[in-house]
Amino acid sequence: MLRCLNPWRGPFLSSSRRKLCLFKQYLFTMKLQSPEFQSLFTEGLKSLTELFVKENHELRIAGGAVRDLLNGVKPQDVDFATTATPAQMKDMFQSAGIRMINNKGEKHGTITARLHEENFEITTLRIDVVTDGRHAEVEFTTDWQKDAERRDLTINSMFLGFDGTLFDYFNGYEDLKNKKVRFVGNAKQRIQEDYLRILRYFRFYGKIIDKPGDHDPETLEAIAENAKGLAGISGERIWVELKKILVGNHVNHLIHLIYDLDVAPYIGLPTNSSLEEFNKVSKNVDGFSPKPMTLLASLFKVQDDVTKLDLRLKISKEEKNLGIFIVKNRKDLVKATDSSEPLKPYQDFIIDSRESDATTRVCELLKYQGEHGLLEQMQQWCIPPFPFTAKSLDGTTNFKELNP
Repeated sequence: MLRCLNPWRGPFLSSSRRKLCLFKQYLFTMKLQSPEFQSLFTEGLKSLTELFVKENHELRIAGGAVRDLLNGVKPQDVDFATTATPAQMKDMFQSAGIRMINNKGEKHGTITARLHEENFEITTLRIDVVTDGRHAEVEFTTDWQKDAERRDLTINSMFLGFDGTLFDYFNGYEDLKNKKVRFVGNAKQRIQEDYLRILRYFRFYGKIIDKPGDHDPETLEAIAENAKGLAGISGERIWVELKKILVGNHVNHLIHLIYDLDVAPYIGLPTNSSLEEFNKVSKNVDGFSPKPMTLLASLFKVQDDVTKLDLRLKISKEEKNLGIFIVKNRKDLVKATDSSEPLKPYQDFIIDSRESDATTRVCELLKYQGEHGLLEQMQQWCIPPFPFTAKSLDGTTNFKELNP
């Protein structure tokens, strides 16, 4: 349940409230009391919040977890923000006998504490001092609004207190309700701070929007003007975001947008891709939970396109092999013209193959081809899971007998 406390808007603000203005936005607060929110209060979290209260440091839930809770979803990961510096947190946890792990994030202001068999990642409020499009030099602050200002999207810039109070400086809750994805403040500036935010915009668009097509023209202009900045972003970071786009909603709309805005060449996608094939395959796989590479392979005309993608994005061996398999076999490995055994070519391929993941690849190919009936037959044919042996691969043991 949400209860509005202070919708501070318009010309009737008191002088103290006017000071909260930034980018013509005002602090908006409300109360959140929901089962999803209450379920977060484990023994570990209760101990953590009590410690911060005792030491007079503010602690709030931050970012994506707040967005999920407002959508009625229990977040898988919860990040915390605090006014305490890393040094203060270390002293506090050491005095309380609380173990700290993974000190790699400390230089960025993040301390990970372990309480009651749970890990809690807590980051000091920050201001970006210098950015280069990939990383930022930061200094710590106690100003919640300054920290919100440096975040990418309005829907990710909110904080939530442990009494259920929402702190929203940039209309994130309003955008969430209205299914809008907007950058905090100036889109061009946010993108130039970290060019990966271009792909994060696409990803959250697929996550939040019900019907695709409505974009702020200035946002699209900022993306197009700064797309080349993605050339300096590591392939691993790009692949993480691109995979989430490929398995999300509105993927056809978003991939076309990636090409229309000239983002594709900077993230490893071929410039001469087959968008007609992509259109067909995106319909084929809809509702069948394809692997990211299954859909992405439709953009590739030759196997070398997969190799080039691997050089740019450092994809896994399994992902690379799946892409090459689909490009190589999508035209040749097709159902038999004999309607009595349409699955036989695929079965023969699996039996003859010496690859342990041959069945998985064939199932992905069937999704790609839109052979949903054959996919169901294949899944039934392969239950229970079959332990490949040299004997069966030699053809001396019937595969079906081992998989009744």
